[in-house]
Formats: sequence, C-alpha cells, structure tokens
Amino acid sequence: LRPCLRCRPESSPGTPAWLGTSATVSRALRYIREGALDRGSVDELATRLGVGARQLRRLFATHLGASPISVAQTRRLHFAVKLLDETHLDITQVAFASGFSSIRRFNAAVKETYGRPPSALRRQPRVRSTASGAPLVLRLAYREPFDWSALLAYLQPRCIPGVEEIADGRYRRTVSVDDASGVIEVACRPESSQLELRAPADLVSSLIDTTERVRRLFDLRADPAEIQGHLARDPRLRGCVRRFGGVRVPGVWSGFEFAVRAVLGQQVSVVGATTLAGRIAERFGQPVEDRGGLSRLFPTPEVLATAEVETIGLPQRRAETIRALAVAVRDRGLDFNAPTQPEPARESLVALPGIGPWTTELIALRVLREPDAFPAGDLALRKALATDDRLPTANQVADRASPWSPWRGYAAMLLWQEQAAQAGRSKPARSQPARRRARA
Repeated sequence: LRPCLRCRPESSPGTPAWLGTSATVSRALRYIREGALDRGSVDELATRLGVGARQLRRLFATHLGASPISVAQTRRLHFAVKLLDETHLDITQVAFASGFSSIRRFNAAVKETYGRPPSALRRQPRVRSTASGAPLVLRLAYREPFDWSALLAYLQPRCIPGVEEIADGRYRRTVSVDDASGVIEVACRPESSQLELRAPADLVSSLIDTTERVRRLFDLRADPAEIQGHLARDPRLRGCVRRFGGVRVPGVWSGFEFAVRAVLGQQVSVVGATTLAGRIAERFGQPVEDRGGLSRLFPTPEVLATAEVETIGLPQRRAETIRALAVAVRDRGLDFNAPTQPEPARESLVALPGIGPWTTELIALRVLREPDAFPAGDLALRKALATDDRLPTANQVADRASPWSPWRGYAAMLLWQEQAAQAGRSKPARSQPARRRARA
C-alpha cells in the first residue's frame, strides 16, 4: 500500500494538506480570526484565497453551516462579551474594540444573539471604576498542563534588549498595532489556567488583534494531551514528556522581527544573536515611552530594506540577507501575517540569498506555526540524538525523527529543554575542579 499523494496524511495537523477538501475553509477561518472581515469584504477574502466569493460561501455552508460573515460576527460578539465581563471599557469602546463599525449594528447583533442589550451582559461586581488611561486587563485561557517557567526560560536569553524583557515571572515587550504603540505585559495565573494580558489603553482599537497575537506567541491553542500522547510512544522522548510536561512551541509577535533574529543567529551563539538584534533595534527602531527598561520598537521592513545594518558589526553578506528579507516582506512577496501553505513559504524563504534549511525550518516552526517543522541540522538536536559520541548527520536526525511526525516541532522543544537542563547541571560540576586547580 502507498500513502495517498492527494490528501498527504503524513503532513501535520492544521496545514492545508492535512485538512484535505476543507483546506480553503481552514485558511479562511484563520484569515477571519486575524481580522480579514473586520477590514475587508468577503469578495476580498475570496480573492486572497484564490476562489470566487460564491464558491467560498458554498464551502462555508458545506463545512460549517454558516456564512463567512456570520462566523466573523460570532468572533466579534464573543470578544465583545469578554470585554464587557473583564474590562472597565464603556459600551461604545467595547463595540469598536471588538471590530464593529457602528454602535447601532453592535447593539442589534448582541440583542439578536443573546436576547438582551449589551449593558445587561455586564457583570456589575467585576466592573471597577478606574482612572482614564488605565491599562486593559484580559484573561486568556490555556489547556493544562502548561509549563510557564520553561517557556520563559526559553524566551529569556532570546529577548531583544530594549524591545522585550522577562522579569519577576512576567513577559513584557514593546508593540505597534495599526497606528498605536505601547508596552504589553503577560503573566501566568495558574490557579485559573489563564494568562493575564495587560495592554495600554492606546491599543483599545486594536485589542482583538493584540489578544490573537498573544495567543499565538504563547501557543495557547495547543492540545498538550494529544501531543504528549503521541510523542510518549517513542522511548527516546518518553522521559522528556514526563519531565517537561506542558511543553509549548513559542510563537512570535512579529514574523519579520523573528526572521531577522533567525538570520542573525546563523553561525553565532544565542547571546551573540540577541546582542546584534538589540543593536539593530537601538540604531534603527523608533523610540517608545516606557517607565521600565524598554525603549524601542523593532524596525519595520520599510526601514531595514535600505538600512546600512552592516554598521552594527555584521558581515556584508549577512547584512545583504537582512535587506533582501526586508524587501521581500515590504513588497508582499513574503507575507508573514497572511495564512499560507508551508511549502510555498519555504520556497520563498530559501530563494532569498543567505537563507538555508535551518533558518527556514525555524521560521516555519515559530512564525508559520507549522507543528511538524524540524530543523534537523540544528547542533543541539544532533547532540541530543548522538550515539557512541558521534554526531549524526542532518539526514540521520531527520530519519530518527520521522516517527514523531506530525509533532516534530514539539519534539524539538523537548530535546532543547533536555539539553538546557543537562547544561545547567553540568556547570557546577566543572567549575569546582577549575577553582581547585586555580587555588593549587
């Protein structure tokens, strides 16, 4: 028997190949979740998907029993109820923050769906009178188990100085959405299985987009029971699954920002890449007001497309790669914000000068949210799978990882955590003999 080459069952969940005939609907849902119908029409959405508007409506009726407009409105209504329940925003602010273009339409949609006006949905005991300009606080649920400490431990050495930081168990970073900018803060509330998002009041008009990005950043849509159940079948990963339960693959706030960070990480250490990224932000990023240690927005593709980034200490070829990447994103030849099939995106990345398989797989894993992406040539993964003190080749690593599909990206995170834990244990053991030799 041969695997079907049409539906490709070996591909990862959530990708168009896995979903078969519902691929178009799945991509459309992701566009809608990211606000495509808040700013455009069904005709424009259909054009982005490569189908006609009538065909798109027919597919939605077949697979979902609802129209694209109904799905988008349900998303807005659910978010509006969340704002009514958890924030101090007035009804008008809630309407616009949840994507409605008019108060009349918002009131009519709420009354039609819930049978009561928006004011009746607000839980009065939870509403507090706060000063104007107070930060907005939202709770974002996740599935247990969720290893918040391990997630922060992975992100901390990769935080770009001046742009993002981790302190006191909280993640903070500068953000720019539409025409507003500020600093968001995310903390974990394990007693309620939720993350707490604090966003400045200036971001109220783009709050729905901000929360969606935070969900992707911390991989809140993952189903750990399904992922761990699959990976624990392999003896090599069984111990990792028990020890590092609740692993997540961190996403990114900005696909372009991470792509630049991945290019900087070629052939240098994590610390070195972080230092270079901080220099780029300091030299070319816009300043942002913050009372803490954050002071810069990461520069946009339009800025880096013509910037002399080699002046921060980069090799000429690496600087040319960053400029080529910025031009591709600026000219929409490469759109990290649009849901796309992974293979065309990989081909577009590899076509850029200076971007190879390792960088492409990292971007596919964290930016494109491809759960089966696997940088087989990564040195830490090769060390983790070494036998007899011999490092396997990238092809050998890929062959060994094939049973972990379609969750190879999560397997990579488990192995990286295992390597980090072993490195942490081995440092004190090596330092004591060194001090004894020094004293001798």
